[in-house]
Amino acid sequence: MKLAILSRNGKLYSTRRLVEAARQRGHTVRVLDPLRCYMRISSNGFQLRYKGRSLAGYDAVIPRIGASITRYGTAVLRQFELMGTYSPNPSDAILRARDKLRAHQLLAAQGIDLPVTVFGDNPDDTADLLSMLGPPPHVIKLNEGAQGAGVMLTEKPSASRSVVEALRGLYASFVVQEFIGEAEGADLRCFVVGDDVVASMRRQAPEGDFRSNLHRGGTALLAEATEEERAVAIRAAKVLGLGVAGVDLIRAQRGPLVLEVNSTPGLEGIEAVCGVDVAGCIVDHLAAQAE
Repeated sequence: MKLAILSRNGKLYSTRRLVEAARQRGHTVRVLDPLRCYMRISSNGFQLRYKGRSLAGYDAVIPRIGASITRYGTAVLRQFELMGTYSPNPSDAILRARDKLRAHQLLAAQGIDLPVTVFGDNPDDTADLLSMLGPPPHVIKLNEGAQGAGVMLTEKPSASRSVVEALRGLYASFVVQEFIGEAEGADLRCFVVGDDVVASMRRQAPEGDFRSNLHRGGTALLAEATEEERAVAIRAAKVLGLGVAGVDLIRAQRGPLVLEVNSTPGLEGIEAVCGVDVAGCIVDHLAAQAE
């Protein structure tokens, strides 16, 4: 299999592991900076070039596209797709997952439970909008934030209104959600590859915080997802069209709730905690699907 990995930095752990796993299995692999890819689009066909040379004949492409380059990165990925290259995470699926509001709407429409979420635009509606959610604490999230950035907890109605008004003043897009207190600052990351959860870990927020992201100082432990949690994680990834995803669940009294579906999940933390060759699972899935 001739494989491309779209990544800004070939030295990143996740990119390196995917390269290693591919080469161990006898595949040809190349890391491409998506911002150095450029394209020709016409009714006669599609072309991609990279540093002056043609990109053609790739069987599969793994997108490792950061949130800051979503628009251009997904355009490059779409060009690969139009040229017949398989991707486990198509460009449209990445765009669905990156937009928290859109992702929540799609998941809820399929009966997948998640924290109650409200969204509005007009400042005159703020009080009624928050009343639809219920009393605080409230979690306020930027619509395209990542790794715990842009996530705030407000504990009083006045604080919720103040944060909402401040974000609107910055023309930021955000959602407001109910706070699940019984989770005690922990969530469950399920790593989905194809039709299976290949690894899972419990992430715990540091003392004084409620965000369990490892990039925010959270700690992680090996955890076994229940059958119900595995089923929810796999369904969530499929609803958004992702073949590879990090699905974050929260264990609530009413059952597992989907917090987020990550289309570019990191491998370092989960491989270290679980001792699973997640990169190898991704490459094996890719090879099977590309055939």
